[in-house]
Amino acid sequence: MPLTKSEKIWMDGTFVDWDDANVHILTHSLHYGLGVFEGIRTYETSQGPAVFRLTDHIKRLFDSARIFLLDIPYSADELVEATKETVRVNNLSSCYVRPLVYLGYGEMGLNPLPCPVQVSIAVWPWGTYLGDEGLKHGVRMKVSSWQRHHPNALPPAAKGTGMYINSSMAKVEALKAGYDEAILLSPNGYVSECTGENLFVVQDGRILTPPVSAGALAGITQQCVKSIATDLGIDYEVAHLLRSDLYTADEAFLSGTAAEVVPIRSVDDRELGEPGPITRAIQDTYFAAVKGEVDRYKDWNEHV
Repeated sequence: MPLTKSEKIWMDGTFVDWDDANVHILTHSLHYGLGVFEGIRTYETSQGPAVFRLTDHIKRLFDSARIFLLDIPYSADELVEATKETVRVNNLSSCYVRPLVYLGYGEMGLNPLPCPVQVSIAVWPWGTYLGDEGLKHGVRMKVSSWQRHHPNALPPAAKGTGMYINSSMAKVEALKAGYDEAILLSPNGYVSECTGENLFVVQDGRILTPPVSAGALAGITQQCVKSIATDLGIDYEVAHLLRSDLYTADEAFLSGTAAEVVPIRSVDDRELGEPGPITRAIQDTYFAAVKGEVDRYKDWNEHV
């Protein structure tokens, strides 16, 4: 989906015009892929724009940076406020938000320690990630031939920039084969996650989702799904899933900040059909929550 330009991007404490937000060609992260990021959404609510679970996202950004020994030169509170200010400056009622921590121009070579740690925050209007049709009727999934990386090769608990080559390879494979999205398995053969989303199956009235030990990122939207399910009286379990569990599920869906909550219509051409009642209940409640329409979840909305 092509980007729609906004006016300004926050770069190390200064607002820069969109077209001038550049880095040096020898920026360390460009060559070696070491950086961390978040994907966040701002939604229009009756009380104005609100960044959804902003503080939780910024906390995860700092956790990712700590895993990679990146010392962010700002506090979490400073980046929370910088994010809100970036949304305000661009006068957007709803948008996608991309904080990025990267290693700048300093020293070439595999040692990242001498390089300056830099931070940017960009915002832009962005619609439905997997398409309106997928949101309503479900997406077609393919189990990828590419595995999720082993946790002792690359730490899946961190949202690291270069690690997403793994996801991109799986995504391209799925798209070229005529599917909407890919599912990756762990080195042990368990279901891990999608290319940028957590995955859930519904079986006998229970929601099941893979553990982080299978290589799944601990998703913030995933936490929302857990809270919503619990409040709706739906059993929610973290459990290892096999590929065959995807084929025999009563329902399945995925979640992520960009994708939001999307039903899964089929996996490897095994039809699950139209979205089921549990998927719809989670999806409907989630979309009401992000718009500030559910009192129970209003603390998830951080107003600009």
